[in-house]
Amino acid sequence: MSVLIGKNSVVSVNYKLTDDAGKVLDSSDGSKPMVYLHGAGNIIPGLEKALAGKAEGDSLKVRIEAAEAYGELIADGIKTIEKAAFEGVEAVEAGMVFEAKAPDGATQEIVVVKVDGDAVTIDTNHPLAGVALNFDIKVVSVREATKEELEHGHSHAGDGHSH
Repeated sequence: MSVLIGKNSVVSVNYKLTDDAGKVLDSSDGSKPMVYLHGAGNIIPGLEKALAGKAEGDSLKVRIEAAEAYGELIADGIKTIEKAAFEGVEAVEAGMVFEAKAPDGATQEIVVVKVDGDAVTIDTNHPLAGVALNFDIKVVSVREATKEELEHGHSHAGDGHSH
């Protein structure tokens, strides 16, 4: 009997991710499958819901709306700050990506959208916020998580593990 994907399953999938225009945004093609701990928030909510109840060998195509992926675009996520905030950076240019601490203490990626003199417009939204995502997935394997994986909140599959 096959193991079905559910809470505390370690799941391995091959996938292709595209936007609505068919542009490939990411893929496991040519690399190892993606492995995650189901129910631990390791992947976007909509994809986790779509995979629940599937088994090894299952294939599915699923469209995940932005709200169940990386969220909708947040207008307040686009703001103008002083160039002085980029201390130690010689030239700040549109397209540059920086890591900063979010108000909740987590690391967040910010993208420079525009530079106008000392005013720098940044976007703190996830690059895929507001984008519906299309997944073409094949479930490679499903197994129960180990005690250590459950304690750590992620899979330990792959070529070694470190914290």
